[in-house]
Amino acid sequence: MLRTLVAAAVMGTAAGGAHPQGAVDPAAMTEGEAIFGQQCAVCHSKEGNAIVDSFPALRGNENLSDAEYLITNLHSGVVVMPPFPTLDDVQVAAVATYVRNSWGNAYGGVTPDEVAAVRATLDPQLAVSSIWDGVYTAEQAARGKEIFTSPCGVCHGSKLDGAPDDQDMVPAPPLARHKFLRAWNGRTVGALYSYTRGTMPKSNPGFMSEEDYLAIVAHMLAMSGAPAGDVPLQDDVVALGHIVIGPKP
Repeated sequence: MLRTLVAAAVMGTAAGGAHPQGAVDPAAMTEGEAIFGQQCAVCHSKEGNAIVDSFPALRGNENLSDAEYLITNLHSGVVVMPPFPTLDDVQVAAVATYVRNSWGNAYGGVTPDEVAAVRATLDPQLAVSSIWDGVYTAEQAARGKEIFTSPCGVCHGSKLDGAPDDQDMVPAPPLARHKFLRAWNGRTVGALYSYTRGTMPKSNPGFMSEEDYLAIVAHMLAMSGAPAGDVPLQDDVVALGHIVIGPKP
């Protein structure tokens, strides 16, 4: 029920009227496709389809006709989608152009000047931090370790290396250390939290509390060597969306 309500909120009527179509820059499409693949496809799929109810399909999404709506969501986040504070105006314009003109969509291009004009009306983004800045607590990670075993370890392994504890299970993606950090490099804890909560475990996604999912994310960070801090991860996708994942500096 919750995921249905979330999807409805994201897919609801876009704010403002649709912008007129602009020229589509092929270079922006190429750059936008690369950014989409790295930042967005994990939740929206490379085909622009909804992988779960809480992640809306972009294919045939009429909300994309409103460029201001799209730019605002990329800047500020919306519902379960985190903001993308590491993308500059050129990059936001590129990914906006790409999603507005892929998978049968034909809503026209978006320019960096359009992005800058919209962003000037929005609240400034928070300061960007890193998982290496002490973004969770040791207590939160310890709780996550206890929770992890049953719903996650059976597929991803108690060592979080993707080798399942049940030898009859198919290996799953690693959730810690170098391979995990490479796979999620440049994405944010906000994206990781929303993806994990919305899709895992595959047999019953979203069945745990927000605190449990956050604790599991903290355990993943701890197992990756990221240091603990004084403040736990919070159920705030905007704040989490300003914590970047990457290898140790």
